[in-house]
Amino acid sequence: MEKRIALIGIIVENLEQSQQVNELLHEYGSYIVGRLGVPYRERGLSIISIIIDAPNDAISALSGKLGRIAGVQVKTMYTKEQ
Repeated sequence: MEKRIALIGIIVENLEQSQQVNELLHEYGSYIVGRLGVPYRERGLSIISIIIDAPNDAISALSGKLGRIAGVQVKTMYTKEQ
């Protein structure tokens, strides 16, 4: 199966959902190349960037699962097909 590289941007507005976000990221950890998390305490939110190298289905599944968590916003940017 063809793999692509993607950048997933995550904003966690409801910090009570952080554990659920981290559990999902752990579940897909074998695909994650890099992760940067910034707690923005003054605004009461966290911003996470994920670089992932995975099949399209896995990237879409992770993005979709994250996006269904209340208080979490997700945007995904893909490399062009290889």
